[in-house]
Amino acid sequence: MTIRRVKTHTGQTGYVYQYYFVGKRPALDSDPEAPSTEFIFDVTSDRKTIFAVSIFLHPEALSAWAAGRGRTLSESEQYAAVKLRLMQAFDEIPDMLNHGRRLRLEVDELPVLLDSIGVE
Repeated sequence: MTIRRVKTHTGQTGYVYQYYFVGKRPALDSDPEAPSTEFIFDVTSDRKTIFAVSIFLHPEALSAWAAGRGRTLSESEQYAAVKLRLMQAFDEIPDMLNHGRRLRLEVDELPVLLDSIGVE
């Protein structure tokens, strides 16, 4: 049995979200976001309805980071960027269930998010 570490985030939208990391995988070939890595989180804002949120990290974003910084991102740095994108969505999207279940981590967002936590 897998024990999940449930985390909490109070969004600027006023909702208190609970979430945990489910895992990551290559995006399915049939997915419009392919090729990318899909990071999946289970999320709830009411402790009753749990829904999946997928965040897609595209190879272009990783390549741009590597070209601009002279190194590749580690697995833990990729996870940190994706988690920051999730927090950003919690703060900006008032209805995650209906409008925030498929998110992208854009090329221009990646350095901004990682700079905010001191990753260079």
